[in-house]
Amino acid sequence: MAESTRTYQLVDAGDGRKLERFADVLISRPCAQAVWRPSCPKSVWEQADASFTREQQGGWSFRRKIPSEWTCDVGGVLFTIRPTDFGHLGVFPEHAFAWQWLQQRAKDAKRALNVLNLFAYSGGATLALAKVGCEVCHLDASKKMVEWARQNANLNQLAGAPIRWIVDDVQKFLRREIRRGRRYDGIVLDPPSFGRGTNQELFKIDNDLIELLDLCWQVLSPNPAFVFLSCHTPGYTPIVLENILSQCAKDGRLSTGEMRIDAQPGSLPIPSGSYAAWQNNPTP
Repeated sequence: MAESTRTYQLVDAGDGRKLERFADVLISRPCAQAVWRPSCPKSVWEQADASFTREQQGGWSFRRKIPSEWTCDVGGVLFTIRPTDFGHLGVFPEHAFAWQWLQQRAKDAKRALNVLNLFAYSGGATLALAKVGCEVCHLDASKKMVEWARQNANLNQLAGAPIRWIVDDVQKFLRREIRRGRRYDGIVLDPPSFGRGTNQELFKIDNDLIELLDLCWQVLSPNPAFVFLSCHTPGYTPIVLENILSQCAKDGRLSTGEMRIDAQPGSLPIPSGSYAAWQNNPTP
């Protein structure tokens, strides 16, 4: 397959759905934010190879037979794409800009960084950082997702990279790291609205985010490089994340914004959550 056909592209969005190309597979999925009209004609949407709906007796339907899994380049990182029962595919493309930001911060540091990636999912940030020489601790409460991330590491020729693969509850892990005296030069976290740890520990962002960030700051090294917080929970706007992070970060530079997926020319972008990024000793 030609390299140009192996990448991700948002083709269009509207009427509560998004049309995305993952390599050579065109997929239509729900997108609550896309309340506007589609830009592309109906004939383009009808070319979708697979469609997912959340209505009663919904799920996946297929216009043609597609592989059970395949490879796609998203933001310079190769991913195994695999349709799940929840309509997910194993990557959130809106994070691609964050991977580039993290890589630049790692390069700016001009030293080998030890980075902690929490709620690490399929490893986008982990692999982006490993590509520029960082040592990474990749943590997720789902054993299945950690295995998926390791598969992605193999795709990116990073099987031998200095990555610790951890299946654990985030808060329990952080408390153990504090007791052990282990410290990190950077932290990446993308907490869910609601989740459970390895032993069914309950995480609710409304109740636990503040304490989680307090724990994160306790495992930062004396000269940390960055903390990157992202969130898809409704109501957690860039200003909210900025306010929360500013109470932890007393120095350095704080930037915030809305995550988005840009579409092909002629179509509209999709807003996809918020982020707050703290950078220590920024380059002028």
